[in-house]
Amino acid sequence: MTYSVVWFKRDLRVHDHAPLLQAARRGPVLCLYVVEPSLWAQPDCALQHYLFLEESLRDLARQLRHCGAELQIAVGEMTQVLGRLHALAPFETLLSHEETGNGHTFARDRAVARWCREQGVAWQEWPQHGVVRRLSSRDLWSARWQAHMQAPCLPALLPGSLRGCGLPWPAQAWPAADELGLAAHDPPRRQRGGRTPGGQVLQDFLGERSRQYRGGISSPLMAPTACSRLSPYLALGSLSMREVVQATKHRIAEISDAAVPDSAWQRQGLTAFLSRLHWHCHFIQKLESEPALEFRNLHRGYDGLRESEWSEAHFAALVAGRTGWPMVDACVAMLRETGWINFRMRAMLVSVAAYPLWLHWRPVGLWLARQFLDYEPGIHWSQMQMQAGTTGINTTRVYNPVKQAQDHDPKGRFVRRWLPALRRVPDAWLLQPWRMPADVQARCGVRVGQEIPAPLVELDVATREAKARVHALRAQAEVRAAKAAIVDKHGSRLARSTREQRLPPAPDPRQQSLDF
Repeated sequence: MTYSVVWFKRDLRVHDHAPLLQAARRGPVLCLYVVEPSLWAQPDCALQHYLFLEESLRDLARQLRHCGAELQIAVGEMTQVLGRLHALAPFETLLSHEETGNGHTFARDRAVARWCREQGVAWQEWPQHGVVRRLSSRDLWSARWQAHMQAPCLPALLPGSLRGCGLPWPAQAWPAADELGLAAHDPPRRQRGGRTPGGQVLQDFLGERSRQYRGGISSPLMAPTACSRLSPYLALGSLSMREVVQATKHRIAEISDAAVPDSAWQRQGLTAFLSRLHWHCHFIQKLESEPALEFRNLHRGYDGLRESEWSEAHFAALVAGRTGWPMVDACVAMLRETGWINFRMRAMLVSVAAYPLWLHWRPVGLWLARQFLDYEPGIHWSQMQMQAGTTGINTTRVYNPVKQAQDHDPKGRFVRRWLPALRRVPDAWLLQPWRMPADVQARCGVRVGQEIPAPLVELDVATREAKARVHALRAQAEVRAAKAAIVDKHGSRLARSTREQRLPPAPDPRQQSLDF
């Protein structure tokens, strides 16, 4: 019997799915997802990721069944599973999307490639997200991205269009999370997985919530509804990047001439959202082109800057949400409850960790990877290094947590929502409660150092000293000299867009409520 194997990874949908469409045209197909214990043992994996995946796979199984095929779940290391399958019924073709994941999936894919060569199996891969494998020059990237996003979405598979291979694959139970060593915490108010809730979130955003996008995405109060909230569905591929881009462009065209209030404001918000979808892929391309940036400084001239001065006490206080800066601690509390905070607050958390607390980005990044439901390695590690100042090509980004509170939560609504102990603190002292006189602390029953923590360091002094150390290193001749090669390999090419327009196109290859 001749059949094709479609290996699902982070592309859990049947819409706009090139490997599945190609397999359907070839003949019988086996649709496979493999739960890999070694992957879930990695330090960037968390229970919430696993449960979101399980929900997404249930939704995918329903979609595939509607098309005429069953989703086969296997447990084990990928090459071992392929070996068992090939021994049971040899196949000639493995089809999948490319994946830009963490270092473990990169090594896993290399092992799969070796196995396929040894067994004479043709492994065909298609790009996702507009990320380009083996990109020869960043000059080519933006045009390739545009060509991919402008190409028509691949047609949805019709009912009965898939032919299962009828292979007697032994049923395997879905592994319990504790069997994989995953910690017990699951944010109780996280989003739920699957294409169905993802599609509802997309339509809700394009239809209504995008009216808040401009002016709302930086505020920790407004962002839960103003932001698209599509990131976890893009991270697991329940929605394709191309369909989100095209749906957004369609909505912009739809409201361009609409005589309705705020249509111009909504159009501007959606246009800004489109630009962020472009940046989404821009950052993933960095990891695709340089996988080592997950583990080491992008600019090697910054090696040794923080590594030898790790403070376990500072890190433990950050993780516990007891830094003493209310805006920071409130964000940690929200993360613990929801698995999400907005980008501005993520940047502030990393900035506080990297500058006044002087923590290296790698351990902080692993902790945050487990906290973010929408963890996307390419974006995550690029942003960790940008905020820590170790890329060597970006402006130093330092966010003062007191100023962020003053700018985005001046009445303390966000801080009081997530830090109950501060609800008794008078407005005048809320954003800097460590300055409260002793008699005020006694009257409101909140003592600094007991009910609420005192700041770990003197914020202004520690930040000033940290910036001075980074800038002193940046000013060194050899560090400046190495910058050009990094810009050439990873820098944006927006200024070269006219040149890129002439390049030929690349080949075509609910959560029910967001109101926290």
